[in-house]
Amino acid sequence: MKILVTGSAGHLGEALMRRLRHDGHEAIGLDVSASAHTDAVGSIVDRGLVARCMRGVDAVLHTATLHKPHVATHSRQDFVDTNISGTLNLLEEAVSAGVGAFVFTSTTSAFGRALTPPPGAPAAWVTEDVAPVPRNIYGTTKIAAESLCELFQHKQGLPLLVLRTSRFFPEQDDLKSAREAFDDANIKANELLFRRVDIEDVVDAHLLAIQRAPALGFGRYIISATTPFQREDLAELREDAPAVLARRVPGYEAEYARRGWRMFPGIDRVYVNERARADLGWAPKYDFAHALQRLREGLDLRSDLARSIGSKGYHEHAFAEGPYPVD
Repeated sequence: MKILVTGSAGHLGEALMRRLRHDGHEAIGLDVSASAHTDAVGSIVDRGLVARCMRGVDAVLHTATLHKPHVATHSRQDFVDTNISGTLNLLEEAVSAGVGAFVFTSTTSAFGRALTPPPGAPAAWVTEDVAPVPRNIYGTTKIAAESLCELFQHKQGLPLLVLRTSRFFPEQDDLKSAREAFDDANIKANELLFRRVDIEDVVDAHLLAIQRAPALGFGRYIISATTPFQREDLAELREDAPAVLARRVPGYEAEYARRGWRMFPGIDRVYVNERARADLGWAPKYDFAHALQRLREGLDLRSDLARSIGSKGYHEHAFAEGPYPVD
């Protein structure tokens, strides 16, 4: 297949380009930044460039975006231009080119304020049926772009799936309190329980989405590691997450104690991937149990692909209070 990958110089874009080319596909990388995986350097806001890149394309993997870390450094108009207008350009040209499948990479951040229940309430059980309440311009523009995608499937018949991915980046946590209290690897292992996914599993989900889009038509899917937690755990998870984890994953304490690690005292949400596993046939490998086994064997908890891509950063300069200002 000939597959256009937008954002090909980013974490996910590079991962997709590597896999697609390894698997023998003709992968075309489009990004504003030059890289070994970028064939066309330019912006998706450039409709002419998008049209040229779309010629003969069978499927589109649209990962290009301005992210949460850019909220403090880019204008709201920049977000609208890239995340909404750029997506519209891709959709228009995909229809014109007769593209057979379009996969839009969205984010669990789009749920926004719905992810943080009020004090005293149970943790949120986050499925695709939870109504988003955007927290900032990033979430607002991603939700708007998702709506454009749904419109094009409904009106134009473009097979299109939206994948709301949770955290997969290797950079440090954006919260100073978390960075000061926990080792970075400890944070990321904990997050696999409720809000993180390995990039190799994200790539698998995208390739499965290309295959399934024609039959499914349209759908939104949460792409996050499979949680061991259940609905009945939600109240206790907010107040005593270590006790719940000890029940659901017996024996984790020994490895954590050996490393001087701790589970977070409480968590406020759990991402649920059941629909993606059922509809896409997705079987994520890198969950907490897998990470725990790798740690016991003295191995890095990340996939080979995640380690190979490494950290890319978000900005050309460093900020005093962390990897990027938090909005």
